[in-house]
Amino acid sequence: MTLEIIIALIVGIVAFLVLVAIWYLVFVPSKRKALAAEASASAEKEAEVIKQRKLLEVKEKFLSKKAELEKEVQQRNQQIQQAENRAKQRELSLNQRQDDLNRKRQETESMRQRVENQQALLQKREEELQVRQNNLLEQERTKLEEISGLSADEARERLIETLKDEAKTNAAAYINEIMDDAKMTANKEAKRIIIQTIQRVATETAVENSVTVFHIENDEVKGRIIGREGRNIRALEAATGVEIVVDDTPEAIVISAFDPVRREVCRLALHQLVADGRIHPARIEEVVAKVKKQVEEEIIETGKRTTIDLGVHGLHPELVRLIGKMKYRSSYGQNLLQHSRETANLCAVMASELGLNPKKAKRAGLLHDIGKVPDEEPEMPHALYGAKLAEKYKEKPDIVNAIGAHHDEMEMTTLMAPIVQVCDAISGARPGARREIVEAYIKRLKDLENIAMSYPGVVKTYAIQAGRELRVLVGADKIDDKQTEQLSSEIATKIQNEMTYPGQVKITVIRETRSVSYAK
Repeated sequence: MTLEIIIALIVGIVAFLVLVAIWYLVFVPSKRKALAAEASASAEKEAEVIKQRKLLEVKEKFLSKKAELEKEVQQRNQQIQQAENRAKQRELSLNQRQDDLNRKRQETESMRQRVENQQALLQKREEELQVRQNNLLEQERTKLEEISGLSADEARERLIETLKDEAKTNAAAYINEIMDDAKMTANKEAKRIIIQTIQRVATETAVENSVTVFHIENDEVKGRIIGREGRNIRALEAATGVEIVVDDTPEAIVISAFDPVRREVCRLALHQLVADGRIHPARIEEVVAKVKKQVEEEIIETGKRTTIDLGVHGLHPELVRLIGKMKYRSSYGQNLLQHSRETANLCAVMASELGLNPKKAKRAGLLHDIGKVPDEEPEMPHALYGAKLAEKYKEKPDIVNAIGAHHDEMEMTTLMAPIVQVCDAISGARPGARREIVEAYIKRLKDLENIAMSYPGVVKTYAIQAGRELRVLVGADKIDDKQTEQLSSEIATKIQNEMTYPGQVKITVIRETRSVSYAK
């Protein structure tokens, strides 16, 4: 029983499986085909929908672009229309201006024609009036000649002769009276004024020299000043333009130069270098530059003190500086500042004696030699150059004339001019006041320096060793080594042809290249 049930179950299961297999083989493929057909139809519908949507989007974009293009075209047409309107308005305006110009031109032409006609008419009337006037004058002259019995030329000559004789008689009498009175009093009065002026203004006489002695504590300092292979002393001479003589003279060094300013700069620089103890070329140049500035300040201070002492006020600062420079200049061996102060006092006293303004006279006397201390060497006499400087710095015409005429190089137009001339001569003519040879020597040294400075590329020139050597410093960027030899030869030839001097002059051309940088 149990086996039969089992077999029946197995047969049933097998039959069920066979039926399932048959159903799967028959119904499943048809179902798949139905589903595939249904999916294809759905896809076609969806594609149609997408196609319709895209077409609508394209149409919308096309319409939008078309509207934008139509709007842009419309705007451009408006702009073109506006430009055409503006062009038409401008054309109308230009036409109107052209018409106005033509009308004005016609009016101007007609006005010019009227003016020319009026001028011609006036000229014609002037000619008629001139003819009438000449006729009237001729008629009057004829009547006068008939009445007097003399011609016009004869009457004129008689009148002139009468006036001339009368004037000669009166002038001769007046001149005789003046000359008699002047002869009686002039010589006596002039001598009295001059002698009294000299007595009231008496100063000491001191003759300038061309050397300065610098005192040192011991001879050990000399070696430090000279430096290794003489580099320190050469640097100092090149920086100051002097000649430094270091010899066997105990505790002394001689500074020689024709220019007192250079000697003073060298002396002060040596004093600072010795006191500081650091002596080398770079330090020397630094100290010399500082001392030059100090000397310039001292010059200004000296000028101020001088004007205050003499009571001369209101001078231009540049004139005050030139007065201070006089301290370091000499005229024929006489200190120029002392000479100018003395001349100023003499002028004041003499002007007071003659009843003139003593302050103006003192001012003119103080400034009379400013032409001797210029910053640049002038090509005119010092009196004329001084007058030019005074005029430049707003001095009054009588002061300018007194300065320019004190050596008769300008015509005297005021009474102050002869006073300055006389007082200048009084100050310089006293025994021992001046020494001609010093002035000639200084002029020769200046001429040496000026000849060298006339060449291009020359930076500085120094005449040293009493004019026996001329040192010429040239720019390294302007002249090369070969040109320095040629320059030395040319300067020597020019000095030989143009100057007179004793012995020979050595020309040394120095070309130096420097490179400077700073470590920070």
